[in-house]
Amino acid sequence: MRKLLLMVAAICAMTAFFACTDENIGNSITDTASAIIKDSSFTMTGSSVLNNKVLSRTSTQLVGQVLSTGFGKITSDVVTELMPAAVIDTARTQVDWIDSCRLTLRIPNNGFTGDSLVPMQITAYELNQQLSAPMYSDFDPEGYFDKDEPLGSASYSIKTADDIYSLDVVGNTYATTTYHEIHIPLPVSYARDMFTLYKSHPEAFADPTEFKKYYPGLYLTTTFGSGRVMNFSVNELEVFYRQKATDKDTVETHQQSYAASSPEVISNNNITLEIDDAVKEMVANGDAIVMGPAGYEVNANFPIQEIIDKYKANTIDALAIINSLSLEIPVETVDNEYDIKPPTCLLMVKKNKKDEFFEGDSLTNSKNSFYAYYNSSKKTYNFTGMRDYIVDIISNKNGIATPEDINFVITPIDISTYTQQASAYSSASTVVTKIAPSVSFPSIAKLRLDKAKIKIVYSRQSNY
Repeated sequence: MRKLLLMVAAICAMTAFFACTDENIGNSITDTASAIIKDSSFTMTGSSVLNNKVLSRTSTQLVGQVLSTGFGKITSDVVTELMPAAVIDTARTQVDWIDSCRLTLRIPNNGFTGDSLVPMQITAYELNQQLSAPMYSDFDPEGYFDKDEPLGSASYSIKTADDIYSLDVVGNTYATTTYHEIHIPLPVSYARDMFTLYKSHPEAFADPTEFKKYYPGLYLTTTFGSGRVMNFSVNELEVFYRQKATDKDTVETHQQSYAASSPEVISNNNITLEIDDAVKEMVANGDAIVMGPAGYEVNANFPIQEIIDKYKANTIDALAIINSLSLEIPVETVDNEYDIKPPTCLLMVKKNKKDEFFEGDSLTNSKNSFYAYYNSSKKTYNFTGMRDYIVDIISNKNGIATPEDINFVITPIDISTYTQQASAYSSASTVVTKIAPSVSFPSIAKLRLDKAKIKIVYSRQSNY
């Protein structure tokens, strides 16, 4: 009796699975045949277009200049606001006990493109007017600073930068990460004036909008040398001061961050990219080149109508459900002097939704937009999770795709993530927190759209 009940339950479960996707159930489960269909007979086309104005909404700061044969010449500098410290330590100290201050720039390990040994000089200037959003990579900082009054400069190479080691917890494991730091000495008056402002108007430090009325921000640029661009993840105003000890009549030396760059305030990379003639020739010959930052993206036509039509023709008078839709794009690397690699990530977004996506600080939704990481071992980008895209057209548009459903843009992006762990006994999960146009590193790749693999998988149940 128990076995009979289990068989009945299994048959009911199968019937329910197909009944939820089609009204033509059929006379009997014994009169039907089930199959999993995989179809990858579709092709897509596309061409490169110049994208030299990107919304540079990121905390990554790219500074330097490098010429790479086979890629081109990229120059970048930065304007950035500062997020103030909510509290500045004023206990048992005074303004003239502030001894020095510096701007600390932190670079992730391997966070550069070019020659690690070439000496370069970076200079910081104070902005004399406030920045306004939105800002783009073609922003001209001329007039926002005084060329004759630099705050400070530092000469550096990767080999001369200070190495800093940090211990990170990823899941249940520990990992030691190497950072590099460059220190730009600033006038002590810069920190003392900030200390005085905090004493008289502490409310200015509680709100970055109020703070930038007094300190609009900084401009960072290369003032000597070329051959490298640096990817700074942090810039921080560090202040060194003396303070009386609490338990004895002595004076101690302390350090505090008064302000720093932050995702909550404006930071813009001002980028100029002069593309190598060899790359321009590839594009002219029809190659689908993606290149960043502020380089090429690809306008692509995705054959969604052909996919829907074939799916419908193959499921007439049958129960069917779409399991998945995916796109795998092979990549050819482009030879260049500094081995500039393909973009770490690509975004595929409906062309008419692209500006809205970036301006709205959006994340992908599997209907209008998708992202894929570069697989360096397979040399592919694999866009998965496209099922909602095709189901939406079938369910809400009677299976008729509009031009907006067909025309996509494929563009390099930077993705920010956060790794969290619910408990010591669970595995860590990674959550995407931000997607922005790629400005963190120079990148280039040739997408082989002619060899792209579009695959739809669906289940079909039909009568014998």
